[in-house]
Amino acid sequence: MALDGAKQRTVLAALLLAEGRTVPDTRLCELLWGERPPATFAAQLYNYVSRLRKYLGTGVDIVRQWSGYQIRIGTARLDLDDFERLAEAGRESLRGGRHAEAAERLHAAMSLWRGQALSNVTERLAAAESHRMAELRMAVLESRIEADLLLGRHVRLVPEITQLVAEHPLHEGLRGQLMTALVRCDRQADALATYHEGRRVLADELGVDPGPLLTEAYRVILAGPPAPAPAVVMEPGWHGVRPAMLPPGVGDFAGRDEELTLLIRALTAAPAARPSVAVVTGMAGVGKSTLALHAAHLSRATFPDGQLYADLGGARGNAVEPHDVLGWFLRSLGHAESAIPKGLDDRVRLYRSQLAGRRLLVMLDGTADYAQVAPLLPGDPGCQVVVTSRLRMPELTGATSIEVGTLNREQALALLGRIIGAERVAEEADAADRIVELCGRLSLGVRVTGSRLLARPHWSLGYLADRLADERYRLDELRLGSMDVRERLDSSYHQLADLGQLALRRLALLRAPAFPSWCTAEVLGVSRHDGEEVGENLVDARLLEIVESDGGRRQRFRFHDLVRVFAREKADQADRLLVAGAGALSGVAG
Repeated sequence: MALDGAKQRTVLAALLLAEGRTVPDTRLCELLWGERPPATFAAQLYNYVSRLRKYLGTGVDIVRQWSGYQIRIGTARLDLDDFERLAEAGRESLRGGRHAEAAERLHAAMSLWRGQALSNVTERLAAAESHRMAELRMAVLESRIEADLLLGRHVRLVPEITQLVAEHPLHEGLRGQLMTALVRCDRQADALATYHEGRRVLADELGVDPGPLLTEAYRVILAGPPAPAPAVVMEPGWHGVRPAMLPPGVGDFAGRDEELTLLIRALTAAPAARPSVAVVTGMAGVGKSTLALHAAHLSRATFPDGQLYADLGGARGNAVEPHDVLGWFLRSLGHAESAIPKGLDDRVRLYRSQLAGRRLLVMLDGTADYAQVAPLLPGDPGCQVVVTSRLRMPELTGATSIEVGTLNREQALALLGRIIGAERVAEEADAADRIVELCGRLSLGVRVTGSRLLARPHWSLGYLADRLADERYRLDELRLGSMDVRERLDSSYHQLADLGQLALRRLALLRAPAFPSWCTAEVLGVSRHDGEEVGENLVDARLLEIVESDGGRRQRFRFHDLVRVFAREKADQADRLLVAGAGALSGVAG
């Protein structure tokens, strides 16, 4: 399909990249003409959209929404959507230890990336999105290389990764992968030279030392190959395999001292009459998985028989069946595919028999509900379990519950400093304060902003704070590769019933920082009893917070700042008209 020029391509690309959200006229004008649009910008924009409608035909609809446009592509598909779907499937296979399957899916994802993204659009759109697209591609490329390394394809990888490191000399992940591939090719000297070259480049360009992952790769090379392990005495029913399925932890963990102490105490407690379970719970993006993984790595010595890990997909609204997870676990424990039972109950019995008498850690990340986690609980008291979930899981009686809230100001600034350097934070202390507050002190939001600042050393903290200040684009700014605040909140939103979604959108339009629980019934037009139930469901989903309660009916709710921004994005014209016209809500006090 031939389009008329860069500006028309820019309109189409901007609408498609919005993923079904309305793109305001102001945003389109900025992408087309910058800060000085022509006096006839409205007419020109209308003409671009009209021509696009003719080009795209009836299968795709561009609709006017408030002061902007939204594209509805129907059954059409974007290469970018297929790329992200295959990439996520590949990462999930990688996490589950299915390396050949992971490599196949990740190679398929990368094959969709043909040429430079966003060519023949305006410089403004390219500048706004090309970095994100490049980061997205690079993250998947690293995962694909990791899968190939795990499959022993190091010889063919060396030329490819060497070229990538030459193109991205500051990328420590790629450099570490090149070192690994070189060592496996018996080129230890070249691997060490690669490390020292990277250390020099980082010092010259950024004035920093290599990060923990690159440093650990260097230490492993210096240590040489491990000594041969003693022969394993095979016991009845035990396959001699010690699984080590935990993903890497983060090297910039900060804060959470109290929660970390509680979790480690729960994981390292002496065996009791049954397995110890710790539930780490909190809202989307608050850092539950990061905390749990950090504690799990610090506690590894307590579990000589290994660690099992599964991402259960509940946080993405794509929950994995316990039947499949048990298959992963049994394969990781050394069972051949043909020896794994087909039925769920038989898999549970084999799994629990396999763990009997063992000291093993089981981490169940992103759990959807109790029904998903129950078959995965070991039966032996020597095993410990850590569960992360947005739900509190009261069905897990006797479990240690660890609530993870947003960071306080000092913790948020400390995390930002760990990512971009304390000196950079100190130089622009006021701007750093603004950034963490505009992120709502949400761990994921702080990580995204820190990573963006690290990727763009020419940006000042003040400049990024100014970009975050506009609510219309705040969630766009809080997205980098697989780290996406909007996506995490969207998964919580889509797990709500229709009435819960409606209440969330309308309550977010109230002009008050906090509001009484009866407002839920008012915005929905339902009874107080039904409104209270919906409000409690929003609290359970971690999309509303209780700020005041008398232990009964009198409660006050509030939104986390980013949840409010997200919910207002979701609100449509009917929601806005209803709330604006609800006289009973005009007196809601903050």
